[in-house]
Amino acid sequence: MSRCRLCPRRCGAERDRSPGFCGVPAAPLVCRAAPHFGEEPCISGSRGSGAVFFAGCALGCVYCQNREISRGSAGVKLDVPALRDLFRRLADSGVHNLNLVTASHFSDTVAEALAGLRLEIPVVWNSSGYETVEQLRQLEGLVQVWLPDFKYADPMLAARYSAAPDYPQVALAAIQEMYRQAGPADLDGDGLLRRGVLIRHLILPGAAENTLRVIDAVEDHFPAQNILFSLMAQYTPMPGLDRWPELTRPVSREEYERCRSYLDFSEIEKGYVQELESAGTEQIPAFDGTGVQGKN
Repeated sequence: MSRCRLCPRRCGAERDRSPGFCGVPAAPLVCRAAPHFGEEPCISGSRGSGAVFFAGCALGCVYCQNREISRGSAGVKLDVPALRDLFRRLADSGVHNLNLVTASHFSDTVAEALAGLRLEIPVVWNSSGYETVEQLRQLEGLVQVWLPDFKYADPMLAARYSAAPDYPQVALAAIQEMYRQAGPADLDGDGLLRRGVLIRHLILPGAAENTLRVIDAVEDHFPAQNILFSLMAQYTPMPGLDRWPELTRPVSREEYERCRSYLDFSEIEKGYVQELESAGTEQIPAFDGTGVQGKN
């Protein structure tokens, strides 16, 4: 049995026998595969993004809104041929892209499924940003649009909320690799992203300074005209946060305006700012197996 060293945690689990830190075995578990309209306009468009939600997560943020699946307790196991069939069916349904959501801990198998697969739409890699450069190089030539989070510039916050004090440098290196592969953002005539990197950042309550430092890092390391940046304000307190009382409230108007103003005065030119009123659970889909193995 091989010991898993796939993600930055390199936990060494024998995932063929028992789950690793990510909470899932080696074979991909898919919880939903269907058009999704909760992404940025350049991803969702008018017909939706073909989102494939994978179970488990190598980061495991305490405030995760998708904890129903990120803890690895759901999903249908699919091998490489089944994944390929799923990707084809979803691509043929009329969606704008194939959006692989939190697939990093299955990156080797997903890369195998994508290899040689001819799709007429871009493949989107939708991730936490907590990935190794080696993982991402497995996907070179297979992914056209990169949709990473850049959650933390503050290692203390990363340690407290995601048990990953190395997150800032790991995510920055990962996103730089994504940019190396994709190059400048390329949008078509309908405003849909065909190629490039869209960096997401979620404002956390009590952590506006972290957001400002993330904006600084993006500004310092990427050409302002060539990437997209999405400032997200949808943070919604979830159950089970008693150990992190500062996370049991929404982002305040003052925190939101401070972050938004800072972004406005930065050199980052392209992207999106989510309204504070976006907070809530309305955009969380049902992880009930829809679209997986023929389920409607």
